[in-house]
Order: sequence, then C-alpha cells, then structure tokens
Amino acid sequence: MSLSINKKSRLSSFYNLLKQALKGEDVDLTSIGINRAIILLAIPMMLEMAMESVFALVDLYFVGHLENSSHAIQTVGLTESVLAIIYSLAIGLSMAATAVVARRIGERNPEAAAKAAMQTIIIAVIINIIISVAGVYYAREILLLMGASAETAEHGTPFIQIMMGGSIIIVLLFLINGIFRGAGNAAIAMRSLWIANIANIILCPILINGFGAIPAFGLTGAAIATSIGRSIGVIYQVYHLFNGKNALKISLSYFIPDWRQIKAIIKIAAPGIFQFIIASCSWIFLAQLVATTGGDKSSAGYQTALRLMMFFLLPAWGLSNAAATLVGQNLGAGHLDRAEKSVYQTMKYIVVFLGFVSLLFLTCGHLFAAIFTNDRQVIAVATQALQILSAGFIIYGIGMVLISAFNGAGDTWTPTKINIFAFWIFQIPLAYFLAKYLEMGPKGVFIAIPIAEVGIALAAFILFRRGKWKKTIV
Repeated sequence: MSLSINKKSRLSSFYNLLKQALKGEDVDLTSIGINRAIILLAIPMMLEMAMESVFALVDLYFVGHLENSSHAIQTVGLTESVLAIIYSLAIGLSMAATAVVARRIGERNPEAAAKAAMQTIIIAVIINIIISVAGVYYAREILLLMGASAETAEHGTPFIQIMMGGSIIIVLLFLINGIFRGAGNAAIAMRSLWIANIANIILCPILINGFGAIPAFGLTGAAIATSIGRSIGVIYQVYHLFNGKNALKISLSYFIPDWRQIKAIIKIAAPGIFQFIIASCSWIFLAQLVATTGGDKSSAGYQTALRLMMFFLLPAWGLSNAAATLVGQNLGAGHLDRAEKSVYQTMKYIVVFLGFVSLLFLTCGHLFAAIFTNDRQVIAVATQALQILSAGFIIYGIGMVLISAFNGAGDTWTPTKINIFAFWIFQIPLAYFLAKYLEMGPKGVFIAIPIAEVGIALAAFILFRRGKWKKTIV
C-alpha cells in the first residue's frame, strides 16, 4: 500500500514539475535542487530546439515530393549549410546574451541584465543588414560555390535569396530566445518556436503546392513559408520581452547604444561567433566534398541524413543549454561547486538520451530516410551516413555539454580554440584524405565526422577539469 502511495506521489511530483517547466514560472535556479533546476530548464529547451530542427525537416519533406526532387533537396540542404554561418552569428550572440544575462540574474541585478540584452539586439541588427544584402545579391554564386550543378543553382536561387534576405529573423529568433534562457525563462523561448513551426507547417503545403486562389510557388514557397513562420515567432518574443511580466523589465533607454557595454558583449560574442563559424565552415566544406565526390544523389542523401541527425541533436543541444544557464547563474551567485555539479548531472541525462537515438538510427535509419524521398539511391546514401554518424552520438553529447558550460561561464575562447584544432586542422584534412586519396568518396567524409567529435569531447573534458572557466569575469 505504501509503495503505491509513494509511486503516486512521485508521479504527481513529476507532473507538477513538468507543468511548471512548460508554464515558465520565475524560479531561483541557484537555490533549488540541481536535478529540479535541470528539468525545469531542459524540458522547454529540448522542445525549443526540436522545433528549430523541424523547420528544415518540414521543408525537406514537402520539397522532396516535387518533380526534380533531388535538385530541391540539394538546394534546401546546401542553403541550410550556408545559413549555418548566419546561425553561427545568431548562436554566438545568443551565447553572449545568455552568459551576461544569466550572470546578472545570479547577481540579483535584473536591470543590468535587461540593458545588456537590448545592447546585444542592437549589435545583431547592424551586422545582419550587411549579410542579408550580400546573400541576396550573390545567391546563385553561393550555390555554385557549394558544389551545386548549374541546373540546381537555377532552380534554387529564389529559395536562397528569400532565406538569406530574411536572415535577420533567424538571428533575432535565436538571440531573443538566448536572452530568455539566460533569465531562466526557457518556456517563452520554447513557445515562440512552437508558434513559428505551426505557422510553417500550415503554410508550407499551401505555398509549395498551391491552394484555391493561391498559386503554387514550388521550392520558393518553402522559403516564403519558413520566413513568415519565423517572423510570427519573433513577434511573439517581442511581445513578451516588452510586456513587463517577466524578470527582465525593458526600458526604451536601454536601446541607446552604450559603447562600453557593446564592447564588453562583443568581447564575449566574437569568439563565440568565430567558434561556430569554424564548425559551420567545416560542415560547408564537407557538404561540398560530398557533392563533388558523389554527385547530386550523394549530396541529397547526405543533406537528408544531416537534417535527420540535427532533429535529434538539437534537442540534446537544448539539454546542454540548461548547463550553460545554470553555470552562468551559479557563478553569478558565487556557487562554484554547484555550477560544476550541474554540468556533470546534465551530462548523465544527455548520455541516456543520445544512447537511445543511436540505437534508433543504427537499426531504423533507412525508414527515417524513406519518409523524405522515394529515390532509392538517396535513401541508401542517407542510411549509410546515419549509421556512421550515430556511432559517435554519445560522445557528441558529452562534448556538447562541456562546450555549453564554457560558454555559459563566458569563457568562449576555450571552445573556439578546441574547434580550430578539431575541425580545421584535423577533420577537414582527414575527410579530404579519406574521400580523395583513399577514394572512399562520401563514406570517407562520414567517417571523419565522429572521429573529430571524439577529439572535441576529450579536449573539452581535460580543460573543464582544470577549472579555469570558474574564474572568467563577465
């Protein structure tokens, strides 16, 4: 009888915790139990990142059923690879925002947190205007540079122009969510992505295939739908940022540039941006290497595998972001040991999650790939890629948590140095050697990826144990 009561009590307690996580109530994350704090942050963060990955999957699903689907799939995949540079900007700025906001919240100074958040938005808008104009103007050249055939580039130019032109929306979506995560309110970040994705899922089939008086835009319709969906998500974020009901109270005076603070934010953000540009450029090179050694079919298969992989890795990244927030807030509150324990505890959760995902891809990879295309050659390449890449998922997860911990502490230089060595000095030459000199083609590229991720995890663990990150001043 007592066991039954205890079981009901535990279920009730978990249900209340889940409800609290999804609702997004303000909680002092530096004083409650570490496991409770991780769950309160991780559930909405994982759902948020799952929704970010849904954008590409939805586009991939609908364009994969168009005529000349291999060209369409390749365009979506190559565009996403290029947009990875935009994501790098967005992620780097959001990391800086999360680190500074979390540290100020931990110090019980929400006014300084709000001001820092607004200064980060100013930086994002200025930088992205330049990138958007360049992306629209050189759209076709970008696709050709990525290894697309002339026919694929011709089909895909309007798609990449719309995606690059609306890149400010991508940056704001990431950045404002980073601000909310730093403040400990991950639920708003999650809901903004849910809203954006629901709009995208509704609009994609309508704009791609046409509906009633609405003409069919084909591949271009996917870009329009995604841009509108993300814009709706940003509108939702902005409303909650300015409604005065959260820990961050925004004043118009915070939008006046404070060059001293902007300089301090850039000092944190610059290596963070560079950190992800290093990784993104590596992925771009790998995508181009697959396209040139395997052709359009192999490129489409690889892009399909990457989108599927990211669908599961992004939630894991969301879980690792819980460590970043907890590290930042606990360092601000002076709880150094608690900051470290939060990282190790988060690591345990991510190992379990990604261990399950690995089994899924190793056994059912072909079934997942078949959802997005009927082309047998594309499915075969995607299946092979998923099986090879998933072998290293658990290691990816451990490295992900450790990198997030450094970033949450404001120590963005350490992960940057790790990435330079792992991606540019090791992964790219290894992939080139395997694909070209050993004539393994795309398979050689696939093998190089998990090998490099093992190096990242080992280096991050050694440097984390040294504890220099605890002394970072933000």
